[in-house]
Amino acid sequence: MASRATQFRKVQPALVEYRTVPRHSVVITTATVRRHGSLPDDAVLCDISAYGCRLESPNDYSAQERLWVRFPGSNPISATVVWARDGFTACRFDAPIERSLLRSMTLTSL
Repeated sequence: MASRATQFRKVQPALVEYRTVPRHSVVITTATVRRHGSLPDDAVLCDISAYGCRLESPNDYSAQERLWVRFPGSNPISATVVWARDGFTACRFDAPIERSLLRSMTLTSL
């Protein structure tokens, strides 16, 4: 028979946030997103980090879909959709964006 102290261990609550790099909240309405081989659609950039972003767009995208994302003053950035629901799309960039671009976007949205 196990004692009460050893029968059950306390389990720490699961963390909701698994990112290792914080995202910066921004509101940039002049972002665009497009599927490969199609025309760009307007999108609102909601948050961003060097490794990914979350966009609000009227189009439905699916997980693992490849996209081109463009922000003011940047070239198109290739990204992969991580999740999409309720008009929001979270993307992971294929390569981290430059710090100067990230800084300019976080300063622009203040």
